[in-house]
Amino acid sequence: MNYATPAGLPVVDAMTPPVLVISGPLTRDEVSGPCDALRALLDGGGTGGVVVCDVGGLGPPGLAAVNLLARLQLTARRAGGRIRLRDPSAALCALLDLVGLRFEMEGQPEQREPPLGVQEAVEPGDPAV
Repeated sequence: MNYATPAGLPVVDAMTPPVLVISGPLTRDEVSGPCDALRALLDGGGTGGVVVCDVGGLGPPGLAAVNLLARLQLTARRAGGRIRLRDPSAALCALLDLVGLRFEMEGQPEQREPPLGVQEAVEPGDPAV
């Protein structure tokens, strides 16, 4: 009897979201390709509804990058999923904040979770609870 072991850990592979790498510089006309790729990843199933967009190679951010990310977010929401940005530059984060777009960033705690290692300060003389 022959039995071939799977390539990876099935539970871990099912929990790891796929990655869509976006490299630049971008122009306005290069929006449909990444949106189609994102839709294919979300329709493929097994993603848990999350796709990580690696924007580390995007180059200097501009309005074309903001347009692309906004359209990717809209595409993901229409497909019932969401995107998470990996390795955004500080300039891209500032530009997204300036235009009012909020994205989930990889490696940052969720909004409802306090960051690890943060503890409340106790003042001397405070009564014990």
